[in-house]
Amino acid sequence: MACHQLEKLDLCHCFGKLQIRLANVVSKVKLQALNISDVSLAVIGHYGSAMTDLALIGLQNVNERGLWVMASGQGLAAIGKGCPNLHQICLRRCPLISDNGLVSFAKVAGLLESLQLEECHMITQYGVFSIFANCCWKLKALALANCLGIQNMNFVFPLTSLCYSLRSLTIRNCPGFGNASLAMVGRMCPNLIHVNLSGLQGITDARLLPFVQSLEAGLVKVNVSGSVNLTDNVVATISKLHGSTLEVLNLEGYRFITDASLVAVARDCWLLNELDVSNCGITDSGIAALAGAKHLSLQILSLASFSLVSDKSAPLLVVLGKTLVGLNIQHCHGISSGTVDLLMEQLWRCDILS
Repeated sequence: MACHQLEKLDLCHCFGKLQIRLANVVSKVKLQALNISDVSLAVIGHYGSAMTDLALIGLQNVNERGLWVMASGQGLAAIGKGCPNLHQICLRRCPLISDNGLVSFAKVAGLLESLQLEECHMITQYGVFSIFANCCWKLKALALANCLGIQNMNFVFPLTSLCYSLRSLTIRNCPGFGNASLAMVGRMCPNLIHVNLSGLQGITDARLLPFVQSLEAGLVKVNVSGSVNLTDNVVATISKLHGSTLEVLNLEGYRFITDASLVAVARDCWLLNELDVSNCGITDSGIAALAGAKHLSLQILSLASFSLVSDKSAPLLVVLGKTLVGLNIQHCHGISSGTVDLLMEQLWRCDILS
């Protein structure tokens, strides 16, 4: 069928042969959990000149030959040529896509700004760093999630292959991404401002500190939740080097984080509006440090699972509550129900989770 005014195509859990002509005005395409062959993707490659967003999710039967066909038969790299306006691509649960296809695509995707890879287990660390080396002119955001093929490898890219354009990096629940990998990212991507390294339990102070120190633009959002081996030294360094730009900091699950971290945050982070220190070793003294920072204007504060915080913090939370719109004190067993009721009464503008 011909769809001359169609701008967005979203197909999910459709079985059978895909036969649809995409007009040149189609800008967004999402194919999810389809029982289609490689040849079916040729349609998108042929009629995709206006495409800016492409998502391929759960296409278990599609491999690099499929992307080759999708690119009008000119080779895997031609997917970028066949869709010259492509700004964003998402590959999720595509187990047959490997480094070769990813690197070939990266070399010709001149306008690509955002790349998302999730559960693509044939992608290795070599593929990731090849993206940095070959997409250094436009790429702004790279997100990796649950990619089990990424492991520390002994290779070094030349420092001439810097990715100055990359501003946002997410590496979530990729257990093989370790200390050596992180150090190389810092050297190759000095202008990062948004960093999400949640769930990387192998990361230590010794490697995260050089990474933080190598970033030049000033971090705005940092999420290192679940990195259980990090300590107060990391928070102190982040606060000192990036406190003038930092707006969001997530430290949830740091078992070695203490009141010293909140002292550093209170002293150095002037723009911070969102802080998550749930399940850390914070006491009433740490809350007092935050409340005493007159320049702080926190809007969201998460203190969930604080076993060492008591009712003594109630007046301190009231002080912080002058700017808060969200407060999480769930599973803080040292805070009585009476204190919770008091906080809800006095901080009526604030959404309190208890």
